[in-house]
Amino acid sequence: MTAQSSRNDGGVPRGFAKPTSVLIVDDNADTRSFVKIVLERAGFKAQVAVDGERALDLQRAHTVDVLITDIFMPERDGIELIQQFKSAFPQVKIIAMSGGGQISKKDYLPLAADIGADRVLRKPFAADTLLSMLKDLVPH
Repeated sequence: MTAQSSRNDGGVPRGFAKPTSVLIVDDNADTRSFVKIVLERAGFKAQVAVDGERALDLQRAHTVDVLITDIFMPERDGIELIQQFKSAFPQVKIIAMSGGGQISKKDYLPLAADIGADRVLRKPFAADTLLSMLKDLVPH
């Protein structure tokens, strides 16, 4: 899929009413880059943060429509970040992603959904899966 084929005439992703801004939060640089590239090629406005603390700072400065956050991160983990976004920015849609912890094999994605994530995504995932999920979350 090319950026041209995934946009309508106004530079907006097909099926979306306005440019959708997304904040990607992950301490893994490869994951941040992958998701950012996928979203930008599809016409989204994407910002990145390395942890929950920086994500909150970015949200306060430039509000986003969607938060995509990893669960396991230093400083402020994804569970805490989801709770804070749901409290302070309830209009923001949230996708929680995780491949599991380095220490524990416990699956935290169901917990993320229970505390407010609108969708959960298990790593690794395909670009089309993420884009389909976003299309379902953001009003057309």
